[in-house]
Amino acid sequence: MTITIEKDVRVPMRDGVTLATDLYLPEGGPVPVLLVRLPYGKDVVTKLGQPVLITPLAFAEAGYAVVWQDCRGTWSSDGTFGLQVADMADGVDTLQWIRRQPWCDGNVGTYGPSYLGLTQWALASQGPDGLKAIAPTTAPIDFRYVRFGRGGGLFWHTNLLWAVSMNQMLVMRALRRGESDATALLQAAELAADPEPHLRKLPISDQPLLNKQSIWWQKSMEHPISDAHWAEVSPSERIADITTPGLHVGGWFDIFVTETTRAFTRLRDEAAGPEARQYQRLIIGPWDHRNQEGLYSDRQFGARANALTADVTGAHVRFFDHHLRGDATADAADAPVRIFVMGIDQWRDEQDWPLPDTRYVDYFLDGSGHANTAGGDGTLTLDAPDGEAADTIRYDPTDPVPTIGGRRLPAGNIAAAAFTAGPLDQSPVETREDVLCFTTPVLDEPLEVTGEVSLVLHVSSSARDTDFTGKLVDVFPDGRALYLTDGLLRARYRTSLTEPELLEPDRVYEMVVDLGPTANVFLPGHRLRLEVSSSNFPHYDRNTNTGGNIPHDVDEPIVAVNTILHGPRHPSRLILPIIERP
Repeated sequence: MTITIEKDVRVPMRDGVTLATDLYLPEGGPVPVLLVRLPYGKDVVTKLGQPVLITPLAFAEAGYAVVWQDCRGTWSSDGTFGLQVADMADGVDTLQWIRRQPWCDGNVGTYGPSYLGLTQWALASQGPDGLKAIAPTTAPIDFRYVRFGRGGGLFWHTNLLWAVSMNQMLVMRALRRGESDATALLQAAELAADPEPHLRKLPISDQPLLNKQSIWWQKSMEHPISDAHWAEVSPSERIADITTPGLHVGGWFDIFVTETTRAFTRLRDEAAGPEARQYQRLIIGPWDHRNQEGLYSDRQFGARANALTADVTGAHVRFFDHHLRGDATADAADAPVRIFVMGIDQWRDEQDWPLPDTRYVDYFLDGSGHANTAGGDGTLTLDAPDGEAADTIRYDPTDPVPTIGGRRLPAGNIAAAAFTAGPLDQSPVETREDVLCFTTPVLDEPLEVTGEVSLVLHVSSSARDTDFTGKLVDVFPDGRALYLTDGLLRARYRTSLTEPELLEPDRVYEMVVDLGPTANVFLPGHRLRLEVSSSNFPHYDRNTNTGGNIPHDVDEPIVAVNTILHGPRHPSRLILPIIERP
C-alpha cells in the first residue's frame, strides 16, 4: 500500500494559533482517521517503537489515515503550553479540521498512552460530532490524578521527573526559536541528570529552576487535590457527555491503573447512550508505565505477557474497524475484559470489571502488638480476633520508608524499568521498625485475588495530619516478598477530597485505604502479606505531620507516633476480592 506522508501541516485553532501536524495518508481515500495529540514531539515519539505506542504506519497500513499533532506550546506548534488547559478546545478544533479534509470519510478515532490519553479524554468530554471511538492507554481521565492518588497523596517521583523532562524539552524548543539560551538548557540538563537532591528537598515547591523556567509547574503546585481549579479542566466532571466507545489499556504496575479500571466502570455505567455504555473494553497486562514486556528483575511473566505477543495492536485495529468502519463482526470475538492473571501467568477473558462472581472476604489484622518488621508477630486471619491489641510506628519524615518498585514512573529506558518499577522484592523495607507486617500461614491451596483491594484501619496519631499506607505482597517459598498493589491515605482527606479535616491527636478513627486493583493467584506454598506504614517515598510525597500546606510547608517536619488498633472493637481488616471457580 502506498502511504503519503505530509510533515508539519499547520492546523489553525479558534484563537489563531497554529499547531504542527503530520499526516499519514493511505491511498484510496476518503478513509477513517485516527488522531494522536502529544506534547513530546511527534518527530521524536514516532521513532521510539514501544509496544504499547503503536506507530502511525501500523494503522496507515491497515487503511486508516493517521494524524499526529504537537500540542499547543510544544515542539513545532505555536502558543504556550499549559497542563490540559487548551486540550479540550484544541482537540475539537483539530477534529473539525480533519472532518473537512477530502481524505477523511467523517469518522475519527483516537489512541495513545499517558499524556496522549489525557488529550483523548479532553476531546471526548466535549461530545463532538464525528468522534466515534477512543483508546486511551495508561492514562487517567484527569490531570488531577496524574498529580494525586485517590487518597490525596502527591505522586511526587512521577510528577517531579515528568516536570524535569518536560522542562528540558520546552527549553530546547525555546532555544530553537531564539527565545532562550544555552545556559538555560545546561541548567535543565543538569537537573534532569541528577534529580535526587530535588526529590528530597523540603518544602517540595522550592524548586527555583522549575519555578523560573516552567510557569505551568509553579501553577500546578499552587493547587492541592481539593482545589476547585481541577474541576475546570476535568473530563471526569463530564462523563455523561461522552458518547464514544472506549478501549482502555493498562498495566497492573502502571501508576494510573486505578484510573484505568475506574474509567472503564464509570463509562459502562454513566456514558451518554447505550452504545457508548455497551462498547467499553478493558485490557490489563503485567506492565508498568513504560515496560510492556512483562519482564522484571525479580519476576518474569513469560513470553505471552509481552504486549506484542498479546496482540494489543490487533485489538486496536479490530476495535476501530468496528466503530469507525461499521464492521460489527471485527471484534465480535473479543471479550469486554481481558486480563493477565499473575501467579498462573495466563490471559483470561471476562465479561465485566469487577468480575461478577467476586466475593469480598475480610482478612483481619491480628497479633499481640509487635508486628514491626517481617519478623514480628503480625498475622492475617479469616477469624475475627478475640482480643484487643495495638501496633505502633514512629513516622519520621526525614527518614521515610523507601519506594522499591511498584507503581512508579520507571527511570531511564525499558530495560532500566525492569529494575525500578513493578513486582520487585520488598524484603529490604520489611526489616524497618516503621513497617508493620501482617502475614497469613503458608497456603495449602491456590487463592485467587482479582479485583479492587481495600484496607480498613482503626488508627490514632499524635499528629494533626499524617499518612497511612498499605501494600499487598506475595511471599514466595524462597522468601521473596513481591509487590502486587498498594495505596496511601492522607488523613486530612479521610472523609472527603474536597473538604479536608485535620485530626484530633490521639483520637481513634476508622479510615479506608484504597489499595487499587490486581489479579494474582497465590500458589500453594506462598503466603499473603500486608505491609502497613506511613510513608512510601519518593513514590508519594512525605507528609510533614504539621497539618500545614505540605508542598509549601516551611515548618520543621515533626515525628508522628501512629497506632494501628485491631480486635473486636477495632476490626482493622484487609478486604480481598476472592474468585473461586472450579
